[in-house]
Amino acid sequence: MSDHPARQDAPDAVPTGVPVGHADEADPAGRAFRALLRGLRVWDVDLPSFDPADAPDEPLPLFRQWLREAAEAGQPEPHTMTLATADAAGDPSLRTLMLHDADGRGWHFASHRGSRKGRELAARPRAALGFYWPAVGRQVRIRGTVTEAGPEESAADLHRRSTGALAAALVGRQSEVLGSTDELARASAAAWERARSEPDAAVPSWTLYVLRPEEVEFFQGDAQRRHVRLNYRLDAGRWVRELLWP
Repeated sequence: MSDHPARQDAPDAVPTGVPVGHADEADPAGRAFRALLRGLRVWDVDLPSFDPADAPDEPLPLFRQWLREAAEAGQPEPHTMTLATADAAGDPSLRTLMLHDADGRGWHFASHRGSRKGRELAARPRAALGFYWPAVGRQVRIRGTVTEAGPEESAADLHRRSTGALAAALVGRQSEVLGSTDELARASAAAWERARSEPDAAVPSWTLYVLRPEEVEFFQGDAQRRHVRLNYRLDAGRWVRELLWP
């Protein structure tokens, strides 16, 4: 969380066996790529201020406010987030998906129980979420324990969504090896037809997950790199607020 995706000041890695002084000559594509990275602008907008002294006692109201403000600032898809999970051996994986809700129980998202994330959550029911809204220079990081909602609530979550979401769920087989794109096209066409004709079609594997937060960090970027980091930490059932060095 302390690292912002800005220009990196660390020296470039040099391919093994290539003298440092000749790295660019040996790798012109790498030279062009590094030039691209260093030329990219970050936070080329007026960033909002954030006074942590005015923050609420709990993280949920502030998260809802920040997501709304990101949407109002023109941030595309502010409800998308990164979900981090780990398998039984502890190997991590990431993916981007949509937030379905955030309430007193926690942050809601959904997937097939047999997908990679579903299998990993079954083995290790803990996860982390990350939101990044460059339009306002803000990030939110959340970690905690994940539980499954019941079948009725999971089904209701799916059927509140679009026809396309239902069609994608009906295709199923998420994370399995795909034989060909033609196979996917056939399965998708059949799923769309069924989703249109049966808007309440059941998808038993579809599962709503709820992450109960134990720590929520809010990061407000600053053009002078005096970033504000406010961390909420759950301690004996109560939220403790603390500032972190950027």
